[in-house]
This record gives sequence, structure tokens and C-alpha cells, in this order.
Amino acid sequence: MLVVFQALGQDPPPEWQMQVRKFAELKDWDSAMRIVEREAARAPQDTDVRPWRARILLWSGHIVESEREFRFLVRAAPQDPDLRLGLASALGREERWKEALRELDAAVEVDPKRADLHAARGRALRALGRTDDARQEFVKALQQEPASEESRAGLLSVRAEPKHELRLGTDTNLFNFAGTYEGEWVSLTSHWTEHWGTSFTGNFYQRNATIAGKFIASATGRSKRWGGLTLGGASAHDVGIIPETEAFYSYDRSWRIGESGFLRGAEATLEEHWYWFTAARILTLNGTATFYLPGEWTWSLSLLGARSRFSSTAAEWRPSGTTRLGFPLAARGERRLSGNVFFAAGTENFALVDQVGRFSAQSYGGGFKFQFTRRQDVTAYAAYQKRTQDRTQTSFGFSYGIHF
Repeated sequence: MLVVFQALGQDPPPEWQMQVRKFAELKDWDSAMRIVEREAARAPQDTDVRPWRARILLWSGHIVESEREFRFLVRAAPQDPDLRLGLASALGREERWKEALRELDAAVEVDPKRADLHAARGRALRALGRTDDARQEFVKALQQEPASEESRAGLLSVRAEPKHELRLGTDTNLFNFAGTYEGEWVSLTSHWTEHWGTSFTGNFYQRNATIAGKFIASATGRSKRWGGLTLGGASAHDVGIIPETEAFYSYDRSWRIGESGFLRGAEATLEEHWYWFTAARILTLNGTATFYLPGEWTWSLSLLGARSRFSSTAAEWRPSGTTRLGFPLAARGERRLSGNVFFAAGTENFALVDQVGRFSAQSYGGGFKFQFTRRQDVTAYAAYQKRTQDRTQTSFGFSYGIHF
């Protein structure tokens, strides 16, 4: 490394800085900090020591302490763009993007030709939802440093995202006590703006020679601060086997926790759903918690209470629950393959009247999703359900999605 600096006509960094860099590459934060603290005690007037301490605190996840260090340094040297960049990085880790953007604006004013400052400003603008401005910053960064993979990836990240998803699917249910049930469906989900979306679905059921159909519509309003609220309903040509009408609402809220811990984020959804059959009334209360883990793993837990009331019986409540684990399998370019496995107990199927409130069951299953382009994917699943009275159900299906 010394030879490299001599060849470039530059003075090599002090030995202690090279040691800190080495331990930082190994993510040995304790050893890196010991060197910094030792150097601070040996040479308290060295102006390079404290910025390194702030960086190590940031990289090791001590965000609050890092921000405090960088703020002190910025007050002492407000024209140093590196210190502004470090403070902006700490603020960004805390999701305080408006404050981070102010620091980056000041850094760019001092040195407008630095590609890393424009790239960092682009990331802050992207986090604030200002994608057009972010795109301009990433372009400026590439103009200053055409070989920057980070800036190129940033520019790709602010491409216009598809607003609509058209999905077609089919399901097959095999029973050891009845004929095969089959179904097809088509859905169109649209995210018109950051705050509003709609969903429309058509379901078609074949049971022996009987054909039923259902149309479902919903609208969603979403706020970064308050979460999302969905209202919807369904109407059907029921022929006595599926609900005549449905109504539902749900509320969901998500939290981003951080990038360094075991738990990266969480999401909670609460739903109330009414089903009106010809001879039965069903109310379900469903709560789902989803946890986002490192490496794109997810784990969810759903608990459901169903109140069934038939024309000839009193109302009764039945509980059920489902747990699901999702995980990545492979990735190459835009291609992504992910899978999931799940287990459910007491689960009932509210699509068909003769499967409501009549049995208890345990279900096992899994599936996968293969995204073969940015705008196309396929999903598939299979499940086995064991019920009381030695009855079983085997289900499988797949869907194809187009994003545009």
C-alpha cells in the first residue's frame, strides 16, 4: 500500500489509520476503536482522530453517539464536506432525511464536483419520495465519476415503478369425500399515487356441473404517518355455494426498525370481514403480525376468530391460526426465486358454504415465487389439510403476474 501512495505522489496515511481501515474491513469494531482511543490519548491535538472515532461509531451501529461526534466536528469545521457527509449518514440511519438533506446541501455548496456527495444527496431525495430530483443527482454523480457502480445502482433504483399488477390464477382442491373443486381468478391492483390504490378481482368456481362467480372491489388510502385503511366488498352469483355478498375493512401499519439488528422491520394488520350466505352469517376478526428479518427472510403469525351462525343453530365462535416463514432461494440480476412454508390449525374456508363451522383441521403447505423479469412473475403453492372424520383435502394452484 505504501508503494501505491508513493506512485501517486501522495503521502501515505499514518500507520494507525491503515490499521483502523484494516480492522474496519474485517468489521472488528472493538479493535478499530481501541486504536483510535489509543491515538487520541497519545496525540490529543491530532484533528484526524476524532472524525475516525465518529466513523467507527457509525459503522458499528452506535448512531446516536456518532451523530453527537459529527455535530461537534461540523460546528468546529463547517466548511469540511466530509464531516457534513458523515453527519448526513448518521441522520439517514435514523430516517431523519430532511435534516440529512440540509447537511448534504451544505456539503455540495462547498465542493459541487464530488460524485459521492451527489450520490448521497440522491439517496436522501429518494428516501423523501422526490424521485425526479434524486434522478438528477445520480446523473450528476455519474457525470463526475462514470465508473461509479453505486451511482449507477442509485439511478436504476429511481426508475419509474409499475403502478399496476394484472394477475391471473387457478386453484384446484381434491377431496377424499367429494368431487374436485376448481377455481379461476383474475385481479387488477393499482397504486395510483403514493396515498391511493384500488383492487378489483373476479373469481369463478366450478363444483361438479355448478358454476358460481364473485366480483370483489376495494380501495386503499395510505399515509406514512398513520398507515393504510382499506374498504371493500363483494357481490356474487352464488348458486347457494359461495357468499351472496361480503363487506370488509382492514387497517395496517408498518415500522422500520433498522439495518443492523436481527429484526429489521415489522407490520401489523387488523381486518374485520362479513360473509352473507343464503343460510349462514359469518363474521371474522383477523390479526396478522409480519416480521422482517435479515437476508430478506420474513415470519408472520395470523390469529383469526370466526363467528358462524346458521339458520337452524345458535351462533358460535371458532379460533384458528396460521404461521408462515418466507425466505430467498436464489437471485441473479432481475431474476429472483423465493419460497415459503406454512402451518395452520383450525383453518376454515369461507369461500364455500359447506366448509364453514363444520370441522377442525390442520394444514401444511408451501410455495414459491419466481420473478423472471422486472415486470413478470409466477407463483405456485401446494397444501395438504387433515380434518376430523378422516377427511382430507389437497390443494394446489399457480398464478401469473404482469406489472405495468
